[in-house]
Amino acid sequence: MTSPKPLDGIRVLDLTNVLAGPFACHQLAHMGAEVIKVEAPGRGDLARQLGADPGLNATGMGVSFLAQNAGKKSVTLNLKHARGKEILKALVRSADVVVENFRPGVMDRLGVGPEVLRAENPALIYCAISGFGQDGPWRDRPAYDQIVQGVAGVMSITGDADSAPLRVGYPVADTIGGLTAAMAIASALNAPQRGCVIDVSMLEAVLATMGWAVSNYLIAGVEPGAHGNENTTSAPSGAFRCKGGLVNIAANKDEQWQILARHLGLEALLDDPDFATREDRKRNRHALRALIEARLEAKAPRDWARELNALGVPAGAVMSVPEALAHPQVADRGLLASFEAVPGVDRPVRVLRPGVKMDGAAPTVENGPPALGADAGEIYGEIGIDAGELARLAEEGVI
Repeated sequence: MTSPKPLDGIRVLDLTNVLAGPFACHQLAHMGAEVIKVEAPGRGDLARQLGADPGLNATGMGVSFLAQNAGKKSVTLNLKHARGKEILKALVRSADVVVENFRPGVMDRLGVGPEVLRAENPALIYCAISGFGQDGPWRDRPAYDQIVQGVAGVMSITGDADSAPLRVGYPVADTIGGLTAAMAIASALNAPQRGCVIDVSMLEAVLATMGWAVSNYLIAGVEPGAHGNENTTSAPSGAFRCKGGLVNIAANKDEQWQILARHLGLEALLDDPDFATREDRKRNRHALRALIEARLEAKAPRDWARELNALGVPAGAVMSVPEALAHPQVADRGLLASFEAVPGVDRPVRVLRPGVKMDGAAPTVENGPPALGADAGEIYGEIGIDAGELARLAEEGVI
C-alpha cells in the first residue's frame, strides 16, 4: 500500500535542535514534505550527541537524533557568517516553511529574523518554537522540558500524595510543543493566501492539552491535585494490583460496575449504600479498591484484561515499553520503521513513525536519518554553488 504524501512538494527548512522542533519537522517529513536540516558546521544538532549509546553519540549519530530525523536531508551553515546569511536567504526563496527553536530574538540578532526572511519570500510560513513564547516576562528564559513541566503545573498533578510533584516519564512538553507546531504549520499551508509567523509557546501548548484538569479549576473552582493512578471522575477506575502486576480497569458506567462486581463475586456490594452511585463509589474508592484487589490477586494482569474486556468492562494490563512495542496491536500496524544502512551506525535503526494511518497506510519516509552535511552538494547545487565553491565555503567556516 502506497504511503500517503499529503505534503508532497512542500519544502521545509528545519533550523531546530534537540526535540520540540525536530519532532515537529519529523511529522512534516512523514507527511511527504522535503525537510532540510540546516545544522551548525562541525557539530550539528545537539541531539546527535545525546542518547543511551555513548558510541553512537561519539559518531554524531546519537539515539536522540536517530529517533526523529529519518527522511530528512542535512546541510551545514554558519548563520553568524555573512555568506551564511546570504545562503540561507537563497534557500528561503524556494522554501515553503522555516522552523526554528532558538531563544526569542536570536534570529533577529543574526539578521535573519522573520521580517528579513519573509521579505525574500512573502509566502513563507515562519514557525518559531520557544519555551514561553515570543513576548511576555519569561520570554528570554531558557526552557527545557522539565522546566516547562514544572511551571505548567504538570508536575503538581503527576504522582500521588507521597510522590508528587513528579516529572512525567518522557519529554511531554517538548513533544506537545512539536505536535502543536506541526498542526499550526499544516493549517497555515492550507490558507488561501500563504505567509505568516507562527509563535508556539511550549508552556501554552502544554496548558492547552490540560483542559480536562484545568477546566475543573476554571469552571468549578476545584484546584487539580495529584491522584496517582486513580481516575477522579469515576470509581472503580484506575490501576489495581493483581497477580504479578497491575491492571487498569475503567468501570466508569453503572452497568460496567455492575458487571465487574458480579464477575468478581462481589454482588453484595451492589446493594451496599456506600457504593450505590458513582458519587458514593468515588467517596469510598479506597475501601472499594481493597475489596476488588482481594479478588484480583488470583490472576495475572493480561488474564484479567481478556476476561473483563470480553464482558464489556474496559481493562488493560500495565505493560513495559518493550512489551507494548512487541504486542501485535503495535507491531503489526506499521508504527515501527527499520532502516538497514544508516551512515555512522553499525546496526539497523528502528524508529517510530507518526501514530496515524491514511486510507489504511502509515505515513513513511524512504531514507534513514542523515549524516551531518550529507546533502550539501544537492541542496547548495540548486542555488548555483558548485563543488569548488563548496570547498572554499568549508575552508572559510561557512559550511
